Amino acid sequence: MNLETILPSIDAEIARLTQARAILTGDATKKTAKPTVRKKRTLSAEARKRIADAQRKRWAEQKTGKTTPAKAAKKSVAPAKKRAKQRLSASARKRIAAAQKKRWAAIRAAKVAVKKAPAKKVAKKAPAKKAAVGTKVPVKRTPAAKVKIAVPEKAAPAPTEAAAS
Repeated sequence: MNLETILPSIDAEIARLTQARAILTGDATKKTAKPTVRKKRTLSAEARKRIADAQRKRWAEQKTGKTTPAKAAKKSVAPAKKRAKQRLSASARKRIAAAQKKRWAAIRAAKVAVKKAPAKKVAKKAPAKKAAVGTKVPVKRTPAAKVKIAVPEKAAPAPTEAAAS
């Protein structure tokens, strides 16, 4: 089978399937569906003249600075007042400032407590004993290191074991 014999058979199969689909969907009368083109709307000469006259009138008013009575009425109406900007009262500002000072005091106290805490000495581990084959020996684990409290300022480095000895 070469390409010259395969392509016509594929085209024939496509045509047969398209025809079967058209019969099943009820489009047997139409061979191919053409996109519907909407008819372009046209204005009558009278309508175009009315639009052009109205636009010329607007241009003339704009040139001379005149306004129609309807537009003048709109301009004479007082503009709506702008909504006043919401401001905090003095007591609210004081409460917020006091709360913020309290937060920073707590952070500073935590920071000082971390600095003053004595460094724990870690005992050296005894060498592990070799277990007999086939027996399970529970593994001793050291307690987890203390978790530092996160502070917004630059934290001081924790003392190391080398510095403590």
